[in-house]
Amino acid sequence: MIALVAAPAKGRTARRAENTPRLLLGATFTPKRLGAPTAIGFWMRVDPPSGDDPPPVTAVNVSYPPNLGIAVSGLGLETCQPATLEQQGARSCPPDALMGHGSAVVQVNFGPEIVTETVSLTIYAAPSNNGYIHLAILADGKEPVLASLVLPGVLYPGRLQITVPPIESVPGAPNAALVSMHATLGGQLTYYENSHGRTLAYHPRGIELPDSCPRDGFRFSVRVSFADAPSGTARARIPCPGARAGAIRRRGRRRG
Repeated sequence: MIALVAAPAKGRTARRAENTPRLLLGATFTPKRLGAPTAIGFWMRVDPPSGDDPPPVTAVNVSYPPNLGIAVSGLGLETCQPATLEQQGARSCPPDALMGHGSAVVQVNFGPEIVTETVSLTIYAAPSNNGYIHLAILADGKEPVLASLVLPGVLYPGRLQITVPPIESVPGAPNAALVSMHATLGGQLTYYENSHGRTLAYHPRGIELPDSCPRDGFRFSVRVSFADAPSGTARARIPCPGARAGAIRRRGRRRG
């Protein structure tokens, strides 16, 4: 992988940039074959200014090529109620609601000590009232930083929107901040269907890549909103099959 760094800002823009987080984004297709099903993966990282605490994230919006076959992927045949998921955990969701997995890192300051925790992410289809695919993302960790939290999401054409509610830690301590996230839609998932009185296990087809690739590859971007800092953006590109392997990462500029 090659990292591309945005050109340094000047003047007032530079002073503002010194006090705002920097973002890094990466994206992958596994496998990467045109016209074939794949799993889409992305990761993002928030780098706070030197010496500062990371600001709490309130929303993550990932843009991806709109011609990816998410709607016909066979994922999310059933749905999971977000409130029940938060109270009872993964056991409350039917297997055919599972759409992917991931992980995240959260961080909180307890006085002079910085506590960092890695939490698992499990992505389920949630009920929808507007025709789009809604998600319930279970973030499951350990105390004291995070026990269990559900992040709501929506898959719009060409965009994944994730809302990050306040991440409470312990009384008297500030809310935890999301500092990185990795998520994959699709992959090795197991669904079940009834056929002639028997329950059969199978793997859903997955997200289909288009038959052709744009000349400059498949482009992704992320816009992250913060509770008390300007929002930021970063971009990434997955080269066409046969081009140099690997996804290209880019550090992004911030926008207010």
